[in-house]
Amino acid sequence: MTDTRTEPRKEFLKTHGWQDAAITPLAADASFRRYFRLSLNGHPAMLMDSPPDKENLPAFLAIARHLTGMGFSAPDIYAEDIKTGFAILEDFGNSTYTRLLDAGEDTTPLYDMAVDVLMALHEHDEATRVEAPPYDRAVLLREAGLLPDWHLPARRGHATPDEVRASYIAAWNTIIDGLPPMSETIVLRDFHVDNLMRLDGRTGISACGLLDFQDALIGHPAYDLMSLLEDARRDLPQDMARAMRAKYETCIPAGDREAFDLWYHVLAAQRHAKVAGIFLRLCIRDDKDKYLRHIPRVMRLLESHLAHPALAPLATWLKTNMPDRLEALPGMDAQKLRAELVR
Repeated sequence: MTDTRTEPRKEFLKTHGWQDAAITPLAADASFRRYFRLSLNGHPAMLMDSPPDKENLPAFLAIARHLTGMGFSAPDIYAEDIKTGFAILEDFGNSTYTRLLDAGEDTTPLYDMAVDVLMALHEHDEATRVEAPPYDRAVLLREAGLLPDWHLPARRGHATPDEVRASYIAAWNTIIDGLPPMSETIVLRDFHVDNLMRLDGRTGISACGLLDFQDALIGHPAYDLMSLLEDARRDLPQDMARAMRAKYETCIPAGDREAFDLWYHVLAAQRHAKVAGIFLRLCIRDDKDKYLRHIPRVMRLLESHLAHPALAPLATWLKTNMPDRLEALPGMDAQKLRAELVR
């Protein structure tokens, strides 16, 4: 943590009676947030440092309270300071899905529980009754645009020409125009194994701890299911993915499943395009290159959806402008690209 955050952090802890807590920093993630594990007289907690100029702590707090109010397991909030960007949260422990799976835990019960959470969330009458922006065309296009903004420059060594980017956005506009009316729910947006936890001593959907939901929007229910089953960071066996999707689709009326399938393919392609851009942005702009190892998986996932007729405009654009998309990234001058792309 930089010096500018150290003193406010100490003052926040003192204000809320945690100044004598043992404090252990946790590894940084892809965001600008930092987390610290606290322990005071045997009582654990988590300190979230969410710089106000870079992160949206009020949204995190609002969504956390919304989720717990519906019976889901988001961290309880013990203290907060919106102005300085700090909060003390319930400590869910160490049993993230990622750690459990890496330790050899059976995949099926964990994914079963995650899908149960999504089914319960999407069927809940209160799911959309929270102040959250819509996952609308503007957001879909802005996110999809991260591919020509960051990924393509990494392959070409220079910024994407305006006309090439414009043709990409036009392709996505055509795709979105063809989507059927949308059913709505709260979309947590990063619903994958890094942000899910198994909570001992709890049962049912409450046994699944939820993290990293501050960017939640109101959008289509296919998004979080797809995020879980087509994880940018982890391969899931196809038979398992099919089984989990079939399990989820039991809560969709038969007459709506074709529309759901269309949304699933389009949102999958949109997310993979977005993530393919984000991972390069993290490298070029933020000097975080550890995510580059996931690029081949992300591009394979994107490719797996391009045969769908609805995605023909994107498939054509990629064939013309990124025929090397499944090839390894070439060597790149990140410093040069940073100077050109960061404005």
